[in-house]
Amino acid sequence: MAKKKKMSTGMLYLIGMALVVVGFFCPMFKAGPIEPNGLDFLNFDNFGFVTIGGLLILVGAAAGVVLNFLNVKNRKTLQLVALVASIAGGVILVIGFNDNAIYKVIAKGFLKHVYIGFYVVLAGWVVGLVGYLTGR
Repeated sequence: MAKKKKMSTGMLYLIGMALVVVGFFCPMFKAGPIEPNGLDFLNFDNFGFVTIGGLLILVGAAAGVVLNFLNVKNRKTLQLVALVASIAGGVILVIGFNDNAIYKVIAKGFLKHVYIGFYVVLAGWVVGLVGYLTGR
């Protein structure tokens, strides 16, 4: 009888990347009466740094979740690329806040305007990084 190859899922990495995806859809900031979630940063009519950053966060995290279930040759390397792309998207998103008046209001008192989605994404990055480094 042939042995079945057990696929290691890396639950901490999976949980972290799933948290990033969920946090992206939650309200991230509050600027007056507006509570934008990650989808509000995706503006394909005025394609800029904010849109690129938002796409990298979402696509990187979603790719990390999908890669966790695939059995490909370089899975660990691809998972690291997905995690780094998601984090780089967050950095690009913060840098791109200077393009719009709403983003300038958010950037002035950054920690005053942070909502639950921001914290969930940040926690997801930390959990995903710990999961990747420990292999759990």
